[in-house]
Amino acid sequence: MAQKNQSPVILALTGASGVQYALRLLECLLNADVPVYLMVSKAAQIVLSMETELKVPAKSSEMERFFTTRYTAKKDQLKVFSQEQWTAPIASGSHKAMSMVICPCTTGTLAAIANGNSDNLLERAADVMLKEKRQLIMVVRETPFSQIHLENMLRLSQAGATIMPANPGFYHNPESLDDIIDFMVSRILDHLKVEHNLQERWGE
Repeated sequence: MAQKNQSPVILALTGASGVQYALRLLECLLNADVPVYLMVSKAAQIVLSMETELKVPAKSSEMERFFTTRYTAKKDQLKVFSQEQWTAPIASGSHKAMSMVICPCTTGTLAAIANGNSDNLLERAADVMLKEKRQLIMVVRETPFSQIHLENMLRLSQAGATIMPANPGFYHNPESLDDIIDFMVSRILDHLKVEHNLQERWGE
């Protein structure tokens, strides 16, 4: 379970392939009683319709109800913000969230944040995490990486972000796609210090 008085985690979905990682992470965070601030880009909504059978509403309030019901979240545990909602708490360093995960993260989002852009709420929230020296985890999904991608990752790593490409391991002998997804999600949860039992640990 999450630690007592767990601060909210910001979870942002962008238009990269791999929304299954994000959905499983959202489920695990809510099941662990972690408050979640969620953003889903317009491109991510398209990918959701391509990679899943979910009919996720586009409007923030309806999306909030959809995921709250789907994952049986507690009242007010999940807050969904649109990328144009500049009055959202996460647009300021005064908010309580100490961690942000961009999963999956496009290389376009990577580039925007690496260059300090704040053209939408997602980019602004990430910029806030960096300037406040808080945790920013970027689950980049692309292959191969160009020199520009690698330079942007290095720049963000030097600025304090954790670069965690969606590269699942296979030493735990996965038997299903869910096992592969859980490998990546477990690594993200470890960095968020959220307890879980998604898989056995190395050597145990």
